[in-house]
Amino acid sequence: MKFLPAFVICFIFCQATAQPAHYTVANAHAHNDYVHPQPFVTAYGEGFGSIEVDIFLLHDSLLVGHEFADTKLKRTLQNYYLTPLLHKVTANHGFPYADTSRSLQLLIDIKTAPISTIKKLVEVLAGYKALVKQPKIHFVITGNKPADSLLVNYPSFVSFDGELMHDYPAQALSRIAMLSSDLENFTKWKGDGVMEDKDKAALDEAISKAHKLHKTVRFWDAPDNETAWKQFMQAGVDYINTDKLHELATFLNNQ
Repeated sequence: MKFLPAFVICFIFCQATAQPAHYTVANAHAHNDYVHPQPFVTAYGEGFGSIEVDIFLLHDSLLVGHEFADTKLKRTLQNYYLTPLLHKVTANHGFPYADTSRSLQLLIDIKTAPISTIKKLVEVLAGYKALVKQPKIHFVITGNKPADSLLVNYPSFVSFDGELMHDYPAQALSRIAMLSSDLENFTKWKGDGVMEDKDKAALDEAISKAHKLHKTVRFWDAPDNETAWKQFMQAGVDYINTDKLHELATFLNNQ
């Protein structure tokens, strides 16, 4: 095997670990998407790269809602997300978007006991072969998760959202797709004015660490305005968390 020139190795490494070179709606994350009048439909229509849904296991059904009181028997993960996504994949000849270079992440927040809920989730997902066999569709589990040592026991069509401030053993890290954190772990900044230098330095260090592990980064409980979005882009945050679907999409499309 021939050795690559040092500048080529540097280029490849930098490309793998650097922040996104150009931000688009592919970097938008629809936080608690199901609270919007048209769950899945609006975020997908805007071209979001990541969509979040919370689920509860109740009587062998996976019900969608932020609180248990929000759940209804027909409000299932299948009805609200998986079946509509399957329709899109069918229309797009096997791909999540008409642009076949695009990926879609469904971030599934487990609200009930992790072992039993994820067991049911895996069973349900396995019934959607066109989705789980499509490499540009990523099912990422967040919220209540099993112990690190158990992550390797799950099928390859699911992965996990890790904690940005947690150090994982190599086997567990291999099953983690993204690293997330409450922004308040780094700063109390509310999205107005300029973030303090010490907070920005801490944030930059954490994001750099994640990128060197080849993991994408997301923050929740974060300011949701144009000033904040610009700050997160400058810092290299891969998925910008939002409840303002149209506003963020417009902002990113104008970049």
